[in-house]
Amino acid sequence: MKPFVNAFSRSGWRLSPLLLVAVILFAGLAVPQRAGAQILSVPNEEEYRDSLKKELNYGPFFGFYKDNYFLVGTSIGHKPTAINSDVKFQISLGIRLTKNTLPWGTYVFLMYTQKAFWNVFQKSLPMRDINFNPGIGISRPFFQNDRYIGKLTFLVEHESNGRDGDESRSWNRISLGGSVLINEWLMVHSKFWIPIIDSGNNRDITKYAGIFQTGFVAYTPKKKVSLGVTLVKRSGWNLNFNTIVDFIWRVSDKTNLNLLLQYYNGYGENLIEYNQFHSRLRVGIVFRPHFFSEF
Repeated sequence: MKPFVNAFSRSGWRLSPLLLVAVILFAGLAVPQRAGAQILSVPNEEEYRDSLKKELNYGPFFGFYKDNYFLVGTSIGHKPTAINSDVKFQISLGIRLTKNTLPWGTYVFLMYTQKAFWNVFQKSLPMRDINFNPGIGISRPFFQNDRYIGKLTFLVEHESNGRDGDESRSWNRISLGGSVLINEWLMVHSKFWIPIIDSGNNRDITKYAGIFQTGFVAYTPKKKVSLGVTLVKRSGWNLNFNTIVDFIWRVSDKTNLNLLLQYYNGYGENLIEYNQFHSRLRVGIVFRPHFFSEF
């Protein structure tokens, strides 16, 4: 994996994030809600609850996996400077490898998420860190009276920043996660993982990036607005959590364009500074999967 990600982190990589962001922006704006045939933000609740089973049987398909966003912001409690202000963006894609005909109604998929932290206010606009996160998983959706109520996912994933030497960071996770629709306006989700740490530079990463996460997403009646809270439990017996709060407003029912206000408080936001505390508020745009976002 290191040779693969190192190829992206050399000097020729600098323009690649801009190109990828441009592709995501074009796809999100040009293709309406059914783009990717996957996840969340449909205006009609009955369509949302009843059509997912049919969608899953259409595969294989390619589309968004997690939220795809482009944000700018700064640290809370400090005067904004070129050092503590940045751009954060995420590109996340998934592809179904099988139809929903495996034992117990499961399907296999590949995912790839890339998260970047860009110091655009500093001279030469350096990329502070780029985190590469590929994986393969098997997922089982659940239905009640042909209506989607949640799913369970087993995932094997790798995450690294593609660097060598003292700045190299990497680890692997074997995880089990799930989400449940409590009712029309509330979804809860959780994810637990077994870490396999293959880098000597971040042996203590679970103290900062956590051992499991849980959270919820609450929606207004027509899903015009949503509020999501994710808590990542760091290792140890005390109540130490990394907190992520996402406030999302859908601009229009005709496009998959949303405004996102995101608050991050804690450690492990990126790999290069996984053991450093951050409290940052960012705002920008987000393109969401068709039916349900992954966490």
